[in-house]
Amino acid sequence: MPSPSRPTGAHAPRAMIIDRAWRALGPGLESLSGPGGAPLTRTVKLIVLPLVIRPSLHPELAGDFLGPREAVHLEALIRETGARLEATAGWFTLLKKTRRALGIVAGNPQDLYFRLCFELATEHGAPSAGADGLARAALEEVADATGGRTVEALKEHLTDPARYARLDRELASAWASRAPAPADVPDAVAAAAAEVLEACGAPGAEKRSPAFTSMVDGAYGSLVGRALWADPGGVASDVWGRAELPTHLKLTTHQVPPRPEVGRGASTATLSAPLDRTVFERTFVVLQASALREQLPTVPELVRREVGRSCGPLGLCDESLRVAVVVGGRLAVGLDPLGSGDSVPRRTAAHRAVDARWQREASVLRARRMTTSPDPDGGPLAALADDLRTPWVAYMRRLWVRLHGRDVREAPLDDVASVWAVLDGVSRSVMMDHRARVRSALRALSATASYTETAEPRSA
Repeated sequence: MPSPSRPTGAHAPRAMIIDRAWRALGPGLESLSGPGGAPLTRTVKLIVLPLVIRPSLHPELAGDFLGPREAVHLEALIRETGARLEATAGWFTLLKKTRRALGIVAGNPQDLYFRLCFELATEHGAPSAGADGLARAALEEVADATGGRTVEALKEHLTDPARYARLDRELASAWASRAPAPADVPDAVAAAAAEVLEACGAPGAEKRSPAFTSMVDGAYGSLVGRALWADPGGVASDVWGRAELPTHLKLTTHQVPPRPEVGRGASTATLSAPLDRTVFERTFVVLQASALREQLPTVPELVRREVGRSCGPLGLCDESLRVAVVVGGRLAVGLDPLGSGDSVPRRTAAHRAVDARWQREASVLRARRMTTSPDPDGGPLAALADDLRTPWVAYMRRLWVRLHGRDVREAPLDDVASVWAVLDGVSRSVMMDHRARVRSALRALSATASYTETAEPRSA
């Protein structure tokens, strides 16, 4: 059984155990580590978890917190793989050097080469005589496999003025040919979404619930998405259950989703809201997030599909994923991490499960105290407490991104169990992100306090 999702008794965070075991390996891992010696986030995500710990083979190590016995097991796995990890670091250094010599600039080297370097280390050990040739061959193989599926290839593809103009005309045509918005949204949409969320919290009952299937068959996701184009006030109250919230739940910054544009650039730091993204931004995110680019269509095909997808209801093609947005929205607007009791929609088993996890978080407990004794200066902790009053904003944006990724990979949701896996996964991701931001704010406040104390003049 996986260990608990929160610390109890002698349980310790898995991330902390990984960090401790990694540092114990000693020097030789610099290219896979941060300045402080801890493994890089991508090192953990792309090497340590899937290739060393392998939670699928060791489910007892899959939890966020591990007991003493599991911690010993995890540390042993990392220690036993130490020589291979050091060889992996050596190969990564060599591949980066060879990459520069070949003039390759496309893609993130860590995403492209971390797993490859581990494979090279497994097969050949540390780089030795003849390693330069192996490195060059490996890089060429990766380049062939990605087939130009890079951000640079996207920029080049959309640089051509004639192609850009053609795509703009296709967007205009697709947007103009959308199905009309419905006069109203049936009450059955909200009722079915609530039934799905109730089934999500009933162990063993997920696949037996017909509600999700009926929502997909009835095209309820498309219905709600088309309604958002007309911004009927009924969507907020009839579907989400909270009339005071924006109809689109901040998936767009406009009153209604605008016609998508082709776009000429993108940055992860300045991405638009999901339904406001250009075709360039939508494709950019796909290329940035996909470690296995060889499984993606080519850039021209990706762009072509995004033109159609961006003009579809909720910015998605697959109906099961559109329905997941509707169900996820019903869940998100009813979340109450602060335990205020103010959530309006009928609370379901899914709401209770997610809220219970949130309300055990130390960062949330502190934020709850901030609601009664707020930071008079409106500091970072006060802002983080405010985030917990509107958890649906971060939740819906992250949910849409996950569903968009599945749409690109043509990975629909088949039943309530698969829906819950996505909805629950998003809630955990948002919670962990909030936890990290609280910790960062506390470190910053602590550093400021220490500096102030040191800088203050002292009397003799």
